[in-house]
Amino acid sequence: MFWSKEAEDAIKKVPFFVRKKVRARVEKEAAGAGKKRVSLADVKRTQARFLAKMSQEVKGFQVDTCFAGGGCPNRVLDSESLLEKIEGLFNKADILAFLKKNVKGDLKFHHDFRVTLAECPNACSQPQIKDIGIIGAATPLITDAACSACAACIEACPDDCIVLPESSEKPLIDEGACMLCGKCAAVCPTGTIVEKHKGFRILLGGKLGRHPQLARELPGVFNQQEVLDVVEYCITFYKQHSKNGKRFAHIFRPSDFEALVKRIQEKRNCLR
Repeated sequence: MFWSKEAEDAIKKVPFFVRKKVRARVEKEAAGAGKKRVSLADVKRTQARFLAKMSQEVKGFQVDTCFAGGGCPNRVLDSESLLEKIEGLFNKADILAFLKKNVKGDLKFHHDFRVTLAECPNACSQPQIKDIGIIGAATPLITDAACSACAACIEACPDDCIVLPESSEKPLIDEGACMLCGKCAAVCPTGTIVEKHKGFRILLGGKLGRHPQLARELPGVFNQQEVLDVVEYCITFYKQHSKNGKRFAHIFRPSDFEALVKRIQEKRNCLR
């Protein structure tokens, strides 16, 4: 549907975390009125109704993912199955009922527990500023296969963390700078660089607002079941400690983060 310039300018002023919903609602209501063009008046009319009924729109959690989905050329792996299972965990926990019981007054969108999935390190869906951020990852491994020194891996790496020193017959990867995008393994013609692990990075405790903070990353790369275990742990922690709608990012302290890291390490040690 065509949007006038004034309507486009107005929708850009809506907070980004509800902008997509408001835009969809504007188009739906405009189409329902038989219009093919969205005007500024349409935006203001829908926005007023939308915000007035905000508590009815809140569902207790938001699980977002990349816009491009399967069409993204940077995609490390498919997260669709994981997305559905995470939503299932939140529905099972009935976060909305929990919030209605614990929040004084009407629910607002900032009460939602926010999770985002990004299928590559570009992180278009902003996992660093959500309660739980999940990023697709592929850990590179240098094998014994002879390197042809074609430098394809160097050209493919967007983070300049691979070098081919004259003193070495193999490429060297700066693990501290590597974002685990998997591009080097994908272009290596000799199998000198392959994918060691493919899974997800997990970040916890990000938020915007009056006191913004970036999420902290759990060490390691996690498989789908491990991600679900962490999400379920965080949901349980949230329901046990949140009072009057306090965000997970607000109540999950550094000591809680370290306790979770220890828990994960102990569980992995037991499985070895």
